[in-house]
Amino acid sequence: MTLRILLLAGLLAASCCSGSDILMITMGGTKSHKIPFLELAKGLIPRGHNITFLNGFPADFTLHGLQEITPSGLVEYIRNYTNWDLLGARMRGDMPLSLWDAFRYSWQVCDATLEDKETMDLLGRKFDLMILDGAFPECALGLVYRLGVPFMYINTVGFYTGSMSWAGNPVPYSTTPVFYRPATDDMDFFERLSNTFHTLIADAVYTPSMLYLQHMVRRHLGSDVPNIWSLGRNVSFILQNGQASVTYPRPLLPNVAEIACIHCKPASALPKDLEDFIAGAGESGFIYVSMGSSVKAANMPDHLRKLLVQTFARLPYRVLWKYEASPALLTDLPANVRIARWLPQQDILGHRKLRAFVTHGGLLSMFETVYHGVPIVTMPVFCDHDANAAKAVTDGYALRLELATITSDKLIRAIHKVIHDPRYRREAKRRQILLKDQRSTPLETAIYWTEYVIRHNGAYHLQSPARNLNFLQYYCLDQMLFFAASVYLMRTLTRLYLNPRIVQLGKEKLH
Repeated sequence: MTLRILLLAGLLAASCCSGSDILMITMGGTKSHKIPFLELAKGLIPRGHNITFLNGFPADFTLHGLQEITPSGLVEYIRNYTNWDLLGARMRGDMPLSLWDAFRYSWQVCDATLEDKETMDLLGRKFDLMILDGAFPECALGLVYRLGVPFMYINTVGFYTGSMSWAGNPVPYSTTPVFYRPATDDMDFFERLSNTFHTLIADAVYTPSMLYLQHMVRRHLGSDVPNIWSLGRNVSFILQNGQASVTYPRPLLPNVAEIACIHCKPASALPKDLEDFIAGAGESGFIYVSMGSSVKAANMPDHLRKLLVQTFARLPYRVLWKYEASPALLTDLPANVRIARWLPQQDILGHRKLRAFVTHGGLLSMFETVYHGVPIVTMPVFCDHDANAAKAVTDGYALRLELATITSDKLIRAIHKVIHDPRYRREAKRRQILLKDQRSTPLETAIYWTEYVIRHNGAYHLQSPARNLNFLQYYCLDQMLFFAASVYLMRTLTRLYLNPRIVQLGKEKLH
């Protein structure tokens, strides 16, 4: 009888979230923001869920159960906004993004998204859950309010903790490096001072930007939309794109789970043309070079391109290089180098003849290199690349080079060092073991908590009351101020009333 009851309860729990309609939204400006969402969608669809995914990058494939919505206004805005010369700016020592560009993105991309009919048509549909990008969730929170459903975050930028802080998760400046700086969680006094300063600068840019975004949301969705900060605090669950072995050990509330490497997979065989190219190197192996999806290698300054070409020509290895231009345009390409607009990165990283990975330091690439146990040379460009590189260097499987001072000799020495010094591959393999030693896979974890939130109608019992406290209340500064004021008041009253009485009594005794 007991077994039958348990089986019935299990069936009821499973049926409560089967066939759920889930709306995913990312307004991130680079294509890498899509990847964790797509991996979770691929895991949820076979379990009977229907996924609608709004983002700014047209679909690369079709999948039954997945509807990708790419509003033309959002696509066009991101395309224009991200027409960056990131590599050139880094080599000149300039900021890759001006303060104005950082300020305007959130509300301009919101305006471009909400004025599009495809976006507004979503308000006529019914969803059971929304999953937002924790990096840029504010605009989508207006849609959450209008649709009246629970929501979660996938915090795609692993070192960004703003959305976690909103939920009440502790993110002290002393051990939480700001996501765009080359700091780690082990900082001395001056590093902590710098970290606090840069965090406050980021907040100073963020706050007025959000005030203007609030205006945009209310203009498109109605003046009754509440303050976005209050909406953001009501998040049901956060899937954090991090894990202690590749990011940092952090105190996490019950409504946060780490899913770093949700997209990682074992290597498959390479296409024959790539395998033949690699085989031509013999046992000396090959180097893989990629600047990811956010940094267009074909847009790099010509002097950097020539430097890389000269460097690769001097290496005793073959080189696979992700480069978006046509090979016909590179007349000086050495015989040991092959370029392609796209390459199967994880299949390459898992190849037994790969000796080193030269990368910009994007988060997903860093996760993949640990997953496959490969030493790297990283050349950070912008955003979280510096923070990612700092962690990899601290963990011992990476060397970091600065683009502003790079030379062919420096790059050659760095590549040879990570290949021939066994410490780098040893540490990469050690991190690989730590990353893979988990009770469940990142995808299984993400699926479980997504369905948990659906089963329990938002799982609001997991939320911490800390999310409703302001800065003064959270850190007990209001209490400190109260005690200080009380002491000051008592001292003042003592001086005004008690001291004269004591003096008077003393005089009376003397007489």
